[in-house]
Amino acid sequence: MSSATSPSREANTVSFDKVNKVLIFSATTAAKLERSRQSARECRARKKLRYQYLEELVTEREKAVILLRKELDKYRLWSKELDEGKIPEGFEAFLETFFELDSIKTEQ
Repeated sequence: MSSATSPSREANTVSFDKVNKVLIFSATTAAKLERSRQSARECRARKKLRYQYLEELVTEREKAVILLRKELDKYRLWSKELDEGKIPEGFEAFLETFFELDSIKTEQ
């Protein structure tokens, strides 16, 4: 076997400096490590953005759920009052709006 190493093998060498107790990387190995570090930084940044987006989405959905629950409570109260023979506050305006929308749909 030849004592000379191939250029590609030599370009990716890592050695240990016993005096300074540090690893010494070749230029190509150092470049690969830097690309890997940069890729990891970008991945963490994308992950952070994705989590921020999801948190905002959850907050919006929670607000929508609260509004829908309030609306449901209002309709339950209206139902109870109608069962008692009372006309709930805001019910007439609701019916007017409902029938206006219904007439617009039938005209089309």
